[in-house]
Amino acid sequence: MHEMSIVVSIVEIAEKEAKKNNAKKITKLELDIGTVSGIEIDALNFAFDSIKNETMMANAEIKINIIKAKSKCEDCDYEFNTEDVYSLCPKCDSYKTNVIQGKEMNVKSILID
Repeated sequence: MHEMSIVVSIVEIAEKEAKKNNAKKITKLELDIGTVSGIEIDALNFAFDSIKNETMMANAEIKINIIKAKSKCEDCDYEFNTEDVYSLCPKCDSYKTNVIQGKEMNVKSILID
């Protein structure tokens, strides 16, 4: 489960920023996670629940914003919603498509106290 190592990195980033601002605790963490980022949300939540009690985030609210995937066709410039990174263009059936949204894994905001 690579989500555990992702959570450890997120917690390290959040705690580093909180300590830079002389915070005693983190009250809320907001993340943007894309639907084709390769991250399982349930596994991510499980990982947070498993380790956050030992951190400055013990009672923090974790908010996850799901970013739906979108691709763009290189041949006809059509943009479309997608479920995976290998979708054909629904307009021209081209295989030359690129995901332009939905691979995100960003720490959007950290609230501290």
